[in-house]
Amino acid sequence: MNAFDKLVMFSMAVKDMVAAKDFYADKLGFKITSDYRQSDNHWWVSLDFPGGGMTITLTTAHENMKPGTMKLYLSTPDIQATHRQLTEKGVTLAGGIKDDLYGPGSGVKWFSFNDPDGNQWITMQPKSW
Repeated sequence: MNAFDKLVMFSMAVKDMVAAKDFYADKLGFKITSDYRQSDNHWWVSLDFPGGGMTITLTTAHENMKPGTMKLYLSTPDIQATHRQLTEKGVTLAGGIKDDLYGPGSGVKWFSFNDPDGNQWITMQPKSW
């Protein structure tokens, strides 16, 4: 038996909370569930993943959490539609859809984009879909 059954939340440091909230809520469709600002240097925003089951907590950057250091992976059943939707919402994508996420011939389609702080998001469509 595994000790863990799923990842439910993670924190990500951001430089500009207003820009980050706009990106995740308006462009990616995450739902803001809490927005707590203790001071200019201590601000937390929790957002629920559109498909449920996961929460992202954005926090103002500090010495132990630097922006732009995460690489995250999303899956989609329709990579063409997801690519089109993000483009229409103004998300800057790093090129077109590729089919070699795990190396030449892997057949796993993917594309990537960065959030306003430089964290990289890989969007992939596994072969089984």
